[in-house]
Amino acid sequence: MKKIDDMINDVLDEIMTKMARMKRARMMKVKGKQIARKRKISMKRKANPEKLKKRAMKKARDIVTKKLLKDKDKSDLSISGKENLEKRLAKKKLVIAKIAKRILPKVRKAENERLAKKRESE
Repeated sequence: MKKIDDMINDVLDEIMTKMARMKRARMMKVKGKQIARKRKISMKRKANPEKLKKRAMKKARDIVTKKLLKDKDKSDLSISGKENLEKRLAKKKLVIAKIAKRILPKVRKAENERLAKKRESE
């Protein structure tokens, strides 16, 4: 059986249909509290390089999304609009990877600052 974290991380690579979105919504309703708890526990530890790369990819994807949508908001899109957006993003994987590589040092720095701030407050 797939781990919950793997299912969530597959979102980055997957173009979701309406039915897949509905299925994911049901799964998140059931597993949401468990995922939130695991996330809270993992946020106490330093992220490994693989996780930092995923964060950088997500940030890069957000940057490209903003450029594609211009002044619109992703949450305002219809389901078919989101599907079309994901198809357009799938075509721009190389651009997203290049941006992610460029912003990875910023992501690392943010992670170190986050942990330093957390230690300070304890």
